[in-house]
Amino acid sequence: MRMTSSNARAGIALIAAIAALATAPGYAQTLRFGLAEDPDVLDPTLARTFVGRVVFAALCDKLFDVDEKLNIVPQLATSYEWSADHKALTLKLRRGVTFHDGEKFDAAAVKFNIERHKNMAGSNRRGELAPVTGVDVVDESTARLNLSAPFSPLLATLADRAGMMVSPKAAQAEGEKFGAKPVCSGPFRFVERVAQDRIVLERYPNYWNKSEIHLDKVMYLPIVDSTVRLANLRSGQLDIIERMAGSDVPSLKTDSRFKVARITEIGYQGITINVGKSDLAQKNPLGKDAKVREAFELALDRDAIVQVAMDGEADVGNQWVAPTNAYYSKNVPIPKRDVARAKALLAEAGVPNPSFTLVTPTTSDAQKIAQIVQAMVKDAGFDVKIQSTEFATSLDMADKGQFEAYVLAWSGRADPDGNLYSFDFCKAPLDYAGYCKPEVDDLLNRSRTAADPAERKKIYEQIAAIVLKDRPIVYLFHRHWLWAHTAKLSGLRTIPDGLVRMQGLKMN
Repeated sequence: MRMTSSNARAGIALIAAIAALATAPGYAQTLRFGLAEDPDVLDPTLARTFVGRVVFAALCDKLFDVDEKLNIVPQLATSYEWSADHKALTLKLRRGVTFHDGEKFDAAAVKFNIERHKNMAGSNRRGELAPVTGVDVVDESTARLNLSAPFSPLLATLADRAGMMVSPKAAQAEGEKFGAKPVCSGPFRFVERVAQDRIVLERYPNYWNKSEIHLDKVMYLPIVDSTVRLANLRSGQLDIIERMAGSDVPSLKTDSRFKVARITEIGYQGITINVGKSDLAQKNPLGKDAKVREAFELALDRDAIVQVAMDGEADVGNQWVAPTNAYYSKNVPIPKRDVARAKALLAEAGVPNPSFTLVTPTTSDAQKIAQIVQAMVKDAGFDVKIQSTEFATSLDMADKGQFEAYVLAWSGRADPDGNLYSFDFCKAPLDYAGYCKPEVDDLLNRSRTAADPAERKKIYEQIAAIVLKDRPIVYLFHRHWLWAHTAKLSGLRTIPDGLVRMQGLKMN
């Protein structure tokens, strides 16, 4: 659903007012960043949204990071060493690092954060760190993570929110309210947040890598409508926007005032189906019957969805990783559209005209996908109703099982485990589908302990043969991350996780 013209004018006026503030004395080198949604809670332990990770890239450093080729690189940890049995990981920590409240970052802080991720009520990092049994403080700058079994994805896991370090003092003082005023150790510290309006960060003067930070402030401004985001960029009210519409790329590339950057994501766009999350799974044929889900997928034309919804700015796929990924399971290729077969399956299931509601965030891309899917599957006999919901609210609905099907994008992780385990392991934090199958759980656990890539690939092929037949998620495509920014901004690095690092960014 597009913003009405009056709302759009109001939105532009609001951004203009903020822009005037940002260019006032004392706000030199302010980056005004247009986001596609408003993030959920700014607590790395509890957070779930991709857009929140965009903000965290400036706010919260991690033990490790990833580069343009998805190599694991040092951040708060300078080096690591595995034990001979791969059941312990010893980290050497960067010295001289402080949190935004002045507290020291050390091995005790690492222990606190890992334990908080594992034990805090509502933690979304719990599944990611399940094999970690404890953390030893070897000395002030050395921490050892002990594991119940070898865990191949651990370094990649620590290069994301599970590796983000918050101030133990602030986290203990604020408890569950910590996300309202987060204290981390990144290049920028929290100033204020006004829900659905802005998040303001300012440069942390004692940042360990401050020579790479050239901006004084970052203002994140959530603007759901891509047309309004672009209008604010063109008018000079924003300096950079993320997830621009693919249809806007050609015209912007011919305007010398702006630059466009792109890279294929490591995540996916898909439709999550409630197959066991709540009683709604058994109240509609899509969630209850695998034949109906197969018919639903066969009614889809992924190439057409990419062309119409994304203007070609995506790569078609049917799994949690793209077909170009080394871990893609070739034993389950992308199915072609087959409406006749879809109708036959529905007849076999005894529901020639199944009806269900498709929940979709209010973002432009998600809206387009929902509408295209609605029209496509109608050819096979499906009656799909669309329920548009603000993004954070839609996540809460998914978490509670208050949906039948849900258009949901996953931003992806450097290791395929991050795209799969938390979604398909029984009762994992992000198992929105409510999918639960012991044999899949066993395979997922085996994929985590296998150190040899060839062995892991064979296990993923076994998982694909089961999960892609059960279809708790129907994968559609892998987006191109698209950024547009003023030509005055330099230093933008395009990394497949879609996050914008502040290190090296400069307004010329």
